Amino acid sequence: MLKLEARPQPSKALSFASPLLALALTVLIGIVLFALLGKDPLRALQMFFWEPIKNGYAWTEIAVKATPLVLIGLGLAICYRSNVWNIGAEGQFVIGAVFAGGVAMHAGTETSRAIVLAILLAGVVGGMLWAAIVALLRDRFNANEILVSLMLVYVGVLVLGYLVYGPWKDPKGYNFPQTVTFAASTRIPRLVDGSRLNIGVLIALATVALSWLFLFRTYRGFALQVGGLAPAAARYAGFSSRRALWTALLISGGLAGLAGALEAAGPLGQLTPHVPVGYGFAAIIVAFVGRLHPAGVVFAGILMSMFYIGGELAQSRLGLPKALTGVFQGLLLFALLACDTLIHYRIRWRSAARAPVAAAAVPAATAAKEA
Repeated sequence: MLKLEARPQPSKALSFASPLLALALTVLIGIVLFALLGKDPLRALQMFFWEPIKNGYAWTEIAVKATPLVLIGLGLAICYRSNVWNIGAEGQFVIGAVFAGGVAMHAGTETSRAIVLAILLAGVVGGMLWAAIVALLRDRFNANEILVSLMLVYVGVLVLGYLVYGPWKDPKGYNFPQTVTFAASTRIPRLVDGSRLNIGVLIALATVALSWLFLFRTYRGFALQVGGLAPAAARYAGFSSRRALWTALLISGGLAGLAGALEAAGPLGQLTPHVPVGYGFAAIIVAFVGRLHPAGVVFAGILMSMFYIGGELAQSRLGLPKALTGVFQGLLLFALLACDTLIHYRIRWRSAARAPVAAAAVPAATAAKEA
């Protein structure tokens, strides 16, 4: 029988190279999938890995897609480093978009551009409030944060659906479930004319730097990480696990809400039932592929945005199913988990014949003791 045995000293080089190995495995499995679907593998890989980066405009689209992934991934990285398992960033993203949309809908033609700041702050507050529900239930009733945060995703989607189908529905929208189009003054300022690239990219990069400073240059960030790596040592040092729980979840929820606000007042320009596109779940993969490090999250966010854009191109140009994007994301995560497992453990073959011998030795030892 096969047994996993912990390696005495896992290779640091392989640990850093694990995401690249996982990506290579994902590509190889993808080639097999494309061949089984009757498509040219090279042409399909071109859709995923070349078309999204072939020119300047393509890179602006990469940046637009990567911005929410990086923001949410940073918050999740902070959570997971502190051993707080927030799985509901998608719900916090949606509620952040709802709060931001609620502010944007009240703007008129004469509203100052300063309302953009209020919209972004509203998104942060919405995400933090949704994450605070998770923190409160975990802190007060010891509820499992994985289940609570995940279930709140569906509640958040239902809240959005109620609003766009009900009180916030555009009366001039031909009965479509959508809000009014936000006024021009509420739109996130763009950086490049003729593209969708906006200041959200700069906000995301600034957040990366602040996250790095928080995790590796502040006492509070150190306390969070110690609590995640060694809870007993954290308690001995006097670090508050309650404070770590609230800090991690509020930061994570706030960043997810900020991503929702940037999406609602940026590329979308209104609220529709299609606001939740899976960024919150994809960011879990981004966080782990990025090794829970702010710099790694940036590169993982770019890779994941390539999967999104490549999936759309493969669907329109090659007739491949839309679900292929999710398949690639799942393959990348499972390949990464497999690589990490083999880096930290070795597979040993243990003969099944030893089991009966060991079992027979137990009664014999008992009989000798009684004698």
